[in-house]
Amino acid sequence: MLDLSKSYEFFQPDKVRERIHIIGCGSVGSTLAENLARCGITNFTLWDFDKVEPHNLANQMFRQQDVGKTKVEALKDILTDINPEIERTIKLEPKGWDGKLLSGYIFLAVDSIELRRKFVETHIDSPNIKAVFDFRTLLESAQHYAADWTSYQSKQTLLNSMQFSHEEASEEVPVSACGVTLGVATTVRLICALGVNNFIRFVKHGELKKFIMVDGFSFILDAF
Repeated sequence: MLDLSKSYEFFQPDKVRERIHIIGCGSVGSTLAENLARCGITNFTLWDFDKVEPHNLANQMFRQQDVGKTKVEALKDILTDINPEIERTIKLEPKGWDGKLLSGYIFLAVDSIELRRKFVETHIDSPNIKAVFDFRTLLESAQHYAADWTSYQSKQTLLNSMQFSHEEASEEVPVSACGVTLGVATTVRLICALGVNNFIRFVKHGELKKFIMVDGFSFILDAF
């Protein structure tokens, strides 16, 4: 059992009775899951169809022994090493999200803007979602969007932020001379920490920041 004596007075994870869905378990998703697990969250569902490759280790939570495993299995191993209680409640979806209606808290961490937009459109009228947390990373900067699902305006603002194509998004992503997408763990960890703090703020106070932007190398933070 994870000893939460350093954080329990500040945040009681047992108040989160809803399931935590992490859709996409790459750089952002794996980092979010690790942060949430250290806060005492146990009821995860992990969605990803991909396997761990050697180049993933530079900016994702995976280890050498995870190479070749599915990301959901590897991430489960990491999370249960942190807190063995997670073994009892965690669910794995190795085919990724395919349109199924979900409930609880949603963390969107997939590369495809079309898939994120489809998720929001599918659930726009769902009474079973508490909040949706979305993440978008570049090399030096990243953005986090969040929506309280009881607020139509909040949901619509999130959907409006997704009105561009994958091709348009790809034009903004820096790549190496060999065509490899560039990314560093420090930028990922900055935005994930802020996103998890936003989740904690919502659980504790029913309030959240709808938008957070951080540039980890110019040391710029903006939020509202």
